[in-house]
Amino acid sequence: MSEQAVTSASTGRVARTMLNKVPEATIYFWVIKILATTVGETISDYFNTTLNFGLVGTFALMASLLVVALALQFRSRRYIPGVYWLSVVLISVVGTLITDYLHDDRGIGLRPLTAVFSVALLVSFGVWYASEKTLSIHSIYTTKRETFYWTTILCSFALGTAAGDLLGEDYIHSYGKAVLIFSGIIAAVTVAHFVVKLNAILAFWLAYIVTRPLGASIGDFVSTPKDEGGLNVGTTVISAVFLVVIIALVTFLTRTEADVTEKRLDA
Repeated sequence: MSEQAVTSASTGRVARTMLNKVPEATIYFWVIKILATTVGETISDYFNTTLNFGLVGTFALMASLLVVALALQFRSRRYIPGVYWLSVVLISVVGTLITDYLHDDRGIGLRPLTAVFSVALLVSFGVWYASEKTLSIHSIYTTKRETFYWTTILCSFALGTAAGDLLGEDYIHSYGKAVLIFSGIIAAVTVAHFVVKLNAILAFWLAYIVTRPLGASIGDFVSTPKDEGGLNVGTTVISAVFLVVIIALVTFLTRTEADVTEKRLDA
């Protein structure tokens, strides 16, 4: 769901010292995004339960790593696949942990959490648009816009975790069915974009938000015991396999620049 045509004219007129800091929304982007969201679910469970770090300990570790990754991301003057996707994986884990902590440790229900994170996401979008007059991923070439971008992503991950768990646990009681539902929503958005010409920026963010509960549901479905409707594959195996695939794809993109929206000026 590319939105490059929407913003190409405006971005071409803007003098800047940084190139766009995020990748083009190619098929590679969506595959890695879904894998990263699934890893966010399984890694948080692995450290929390298997390694007995607990939610607080796991959050402290992952939040510290995220701060380092984002520091590298913000210091860069262009999109670097390894740094960008490392930040996405870690922010996926942290977003999951925020929701899990509030729900599991603080006893806040999934319904109010879904509502609160929905409002937080809308506020993030609203403040971003009010300040910059665009939500395009092809205009992330200032520190301010990048701050809005990552804040929005964190809100979307926290919301996606809450919404995915709410649907899978409280309504349909099946992570497998949740995977089908969220996949269907993304398919509908895709059709609306290409057939009905749904606005590219709106289509991108709708799909982006829904990939989070999709990834979380995939992780829960694959790791849940068979007697509870899952595949009973351990979180260690899932995390390892998906991380290997992510690394392979990121390595490919680093070499080919297949997802770069703007070529380096010194290339």
